[in-house]
Amino acid sequence: MRIVIQRVSRAHVDVVDDRGQPDGEFEPQQIRQGLLLLVAVSDQDGPEQVAYAARKIAKMRIFEDDQGKMNRSVVDCRGRIMSVSQFTLYADIRHGNRPSFIGAGRPDHAEEVWEDLNQALSEYGIEVITGSFGAHMRLDFVNDGPVTILLDTDELMQAPAHQG
Repeated sequence: MRIVIQRVSRAHVDVVDDRGQPDGEFEPQQIRQGLLLLVAVSDQDGPEQVAYAARKIAKMRIFEDDQGKMNRSVVDCRGRIMSVSQFTLYADIRHGNRPSFIGAGRPDHAEEVWEDLNQALSEYGIEVITGSFGAHMRLDFVNDGPVTILLDTDELMQAPAHQG
């Protein structure tokens, strides 16, 4: 799983049709202070990657405390999360000019894992707002800091055991 984590002061997502007009069936979603997650799933991702990613995201201390130090998590500051599925994070651009997305998970599997991640995050007491899986979406957000972090669970499977 590849997840771009962005600390935001606000984020808004809307689903649009093929003409770029708002989709009347999707209620636009928004958050104030919190995290915007852009989530890509591979076919190798499962419960272990979901648990690891949810724990890291919920406990990651990237919000400022009273002294201006990044010592607070999204849980500590009662922030919200906006989670958006984004398979293009698995783009392979090594050959030619057209990205290959062969590393991205099958849609049925990816949707299930993405939903499992959102559920796991909510179990930490975080309100999770989502985009619409597989839809054409427009995101509008203000990156706060800016703070942007890449979490790649593929590295979890290759890295030696580490405490923390």
